[in-house]
Amino acid sequence: MGRPTGTRWGWGRASAVAVTAVCLAYAPIAMTELWPYARPGAPAVGEWLLGRSVSPEFVAEAVRDRTGPYGRSLAPLIVHSVLGGLLMLLGPVQLLSAVRRRVRLHRIAGTVFAATVYASMAGAALYLVRTPPAEAFSGAAFWIVLATILAGTVGSLTFGVLAAVRGLPDLHQRWLLLCYGFLMTAPLLRLEWGVLPSLYPGLDLRDINRVAIMHLGALVSFGALLASRALDRRAAVPGLTGTWCPLPVRVAARLAGAAGLVWLTVAFLDGGTAGRRLLLAYLVPYAVTYAVIAVRAARAGARGADWAREEWSLHLTALCLAPAFSAATVPVLERTLGLDRATALVAGVGIGCGMLAYAAVTVVSLRILYAREVLRRRRESADPAADPAKDEDALEEARG
Repeated sequence: MGRPTGTRWGWGRASAVAVTAVCLAYAPIAMTELWPYARPGAPAVGEWLLGRSVSPEFVAEAVRDRTGPYGRSLAPLIVHSVLGGLLMLLGPVQLLSAVRRRVRLHRIAGTVFAATVYASMAGAALYLVRTPPAEAFSGAAFWIVLATILAGTVGSLTFGVLAAVRGLPDLHQRWLLLCYGFLMTAPLLRLEWGVLPSLYPGLDLRDINRVAIMHLGALVSFGALLASRALDRRAAVPGLTGTWCPLPVRVAARLAGAAGLVWLTVAFLDGGTAGRRLLLAYLVPYAVTYAVIAVRAARAGARGADWAREEWSLHLTALCLAPAFSAATVPVLERTLGLDRATALVAGVGIGCGMLAYAAVTVVSLRILYAREVLRRRRESADPAADPAKDEDALEEARG
């Protein structure tokens, strides 16, 4: 996988710099965020900034709403937040060491990163287990989204570690980028705390969080996809032929997605002003993400980059299915957790795009593994036309 050149590499560098800046800025915020809950009056960078970007009253409201839910699990939450700040520093180290081929540094930092993720997520898991969804900070919908992010973070990290152990750098890269995308929901949510009150004056923190979770999962998984495609410039993957997204699959996914979008739109519009606000927060990022992926898939096909087109197409199909998944999830959440329709609707939409992006990375991984299996069988075949030396070279190329 070579380094991109030209305008795309320029955009890639700008994005890497922006993500690094956000991570470095958020690290001290994360590490000090829960200090005031343990010792009232303790300094907290995030509270100080939020009080000046929004208002002291907004900060006081945020602290009041979190004091009760956090009080029951303060120690594990402090571990979670402090280690989360450390992860914000380790992430850019991982990315830069991988891009610059600093193998030893990458492995050492990667080991520390993995151990820190598991420990940090253990703290978050204790909070979620000890806190009933209805009593959680910002309510049951927020609890469900947090639990889904936690599962996605741990799962993607685990698959990434297994891929590294098996010598599959392209899969390792995709899973770890998705893992870090899920971690980025924390700083992005804080940014929305500072921006959304100016767009929706008068909303309390619970409603601000509801607006934010309408699109955070879609944004971070989309960012992970863009980063994966920027780092993987292969036009083809050895052993990969055909497509797992033929026309009937694409048509069926779009029809299901359209039906899901119609159902969600009607359900949100029944919620009056608040419903329209949430629908807008979902549809605009969704439409932009859909358009970008569709254009990239078409351009990849036009220039004959079969592998790029396949990966874009798999993710586009998953994105199309996300509204249908969310619509189907709403009645399940109502019946299993006893949620009202509005809460179940917010939770279902909040987890839809992130879960389908996770499914897309899983299918992409299976696609690559299947291509390698084709090469292996060809190598072991008694077919006299097969050239083992060429297959060995192809396998090495497929490994990156």
